[in-house]
Amino acid sequence: MSYSIAQFFLLGFLTFALVGIITPPIRKLALRIDAVDAPTLARKVQKEPIPYLGGVAIAVGILAASYGSLLVVDFSWQTVRLASFVLVPALAIAAMGLWDDLRGLAPWPRLVAQTFTGIIVAVILTVTDTMGFAFDNHLLNYSVTVLWIVGVCNSINFFDNHDGGAAGTVAVITFFLFFIAYDRQQVLVSALAIVTAGATAGFLIWNRHPAKIYMGDAGSLFLGIIISVLTIRLSPGVVPAYKSLAIPLFLMATPILDTTVAVTSRLYRGISPFQGGRDHLSHRLMRKGLNRRITAFTLWGLAGFYGVIATSIYTWPDSLGTQLTALGAISWIAMLVFFLRIPSEG
Repeated sequence: MSYSIAQFFLLGFLTFALVGIITPPIRKLALRIDAVDAPTLARKVQKEPIPYLGGVAIAVGILAASYGSLLVVDFSWQTVRLASFVLVPALAIAAMGLWDDLRGLAPWPRLVAQTFTGIIVAVILTVTDTMGFAFDNHLLNYSVTVLWIVGVCNSINFFDNHDGGAAGTVAVITFFLFFIAYDRQQVLVSALAIVTAGATAGFLIWNRHPAKIYMGDAGSLFLGIIISVLTIRLSPGVVPAYKSLAIPLFLMATPILDTTVAVTSRLYRGISPFQGGRDHLSHRLMRKGLNRRITAFTLWGLAGFYGVIATSIYTWPDSLGTQLTALGAISWIAMLVFFLRIPSEG
């Protein structure tokens, strides 16, 4: 069954509206139960406590829109099963993130839970043959899938350090992901991508500067699982293989850049990569004189730039694919050098 792009946009808009509407009452609940991010650490930039639980609004919106749309247009065991292979692991890791938001967890239990989730998802994707691109070696498929899921989860989690930064960037990434999946007639990937774009855009109403609510670990880890699995399931169908592999890498280029900059600078300074700090892209841009609003726009613009490169590689693989892949790689390395040259502290 085929669906028009207008139907997908309607689904995205309804998700946008739903998350925009349910976020304020969830914010009130967070304030009532004192689920807030207090400015008690030096790396905190807010002046007043900001409620968590924004991730609950995002998760509720995505789950309701996803399963609701299946009920309306294509309710079958097959479609529910395929959607659940993405949504159930995301919900499970979000529950751990919510516990971390409310009670606090050490880094290692979080990493173990992410790895365990990654292994389960890798087995599901391999057994059901729903990987968009697969190597001939099963062990390599398992390893790459687990590393990608854990890496993307931590990337989105690390990236959530600035008002509107992560929500807006995820909205941009999943918007470009939607167009590629839609053109490839990957209905489920298209639907989940546009739903995620709508949900994060709806949350952005309340999360943009000055933020009224944060998504917390529950939100960032939930989105991390969804994006990692959708990019694995995306089948660009571009040859040679390196061009197909380049597309999800460029879609995720901005969060990966942020994680690489933060981890590299922390290792260089002899501190734990899991230790929080004001050494992310957003903090460095502000040290260069940008205000918080322009910093968020810059992060979204970076995601848009690499989204255009990814989409262009898909659209013109033979005529421009090699040149665009080289351009994207060179620009990413240049960005890495640029950001690492900005002081990590101060």
